[in-house]
Amino acid sequence: MSILINGQAESAIAVTDRGLQYGDGLFETIAVINGQCPLWDRHIRRLKQGCDRLSLTCPDEYLLLEEATKLVSNNRQAVLKIIITRGTGERGYAYPLKSHTTRIMMCSAWPEFPVENTQTGIKVHLCATRLAQQPLLAGIKHLNRLEQVLARNEWQDKTIAEGILLDQDDNVIEGTVSNLFLVNNGRLQTPDLSLSGVAGVMRDLILEQASGLGIKTEIRKIRLEDVHRADEVFVCNSVIGIWPVVDIQNQLINVGDVTRELQRAVSCFYV
Repeated sequence: MSILINGQAESAIAVTDRGLQYGDGLFETIAVINGQCPLWDRHIRRLKQGCDRLSLTCPDEYLLLEEATKLVSNNRQAVLKIIITRGTGERGYAYPLKSHTTRIMMCSAWPEFPVENTQTGIKVHLCATRLAQQPLLAGIKHLNRLEQVLARNEWQDKTIAEGILLDQDDNVIEGTVSNLFLVNNGRLQTPDLSLSGVAGVMRDLILEQASGLGIKTEIRKIRLEDVHRADEVFVCNSVIGIWPVVDIQNQLINVGDVTRELQRAVSCFYV
């Protein structure tokens, strides 16, 4: 793993960093293909939106690109993670009067997922852990991921590739590391994330591509019974692409034409 902290090759941050103390920051996880980040602009746009939401100073985009290029240029496939924190501060929740953001970049090996996940689909776990509703944090990729940590550790079965999370009002929201889509009568549906969840870069790309392909899309509240009635179900993120869901709570689901069409559409961005 290669790491830059504020542009320097280091591997440690100050114990007073607010990202460590309070999760006061954001992150992006970016696919690297042939030394490039195909969805870079989308990730940076979301990072800027998150910084605005948290009143964080976003590092200069060109500085981020320069540092990212140093790490990824020699990698055929890798994963780049960018972390932005509010920097160091004294004890207490109040923002420091003067703060300098900490920027961390890590380039790690590409995960070796089974090809079956993409081709034949995955089995998912229905998580008991519920997501809290917090509209001030909904949508952004903030550093507080304990809900996902708890949810992911509900299962050890290696045949299960992902877990599905509901909120406290029984709305289906997302996977532990992915966004969720349903297909019903040819219409593409994805959960409303205005109260909780992460608005993924791949989620936005899929909605755009679907619209261009003439597939009707809908962002709405989704209940578990909607998932069980769906013609097709899939999960997605910017590293895995699209994985069809074929088994949820022992209910078998077919991999459908809309899922395959969207897999082909988004794969073009990784060539």
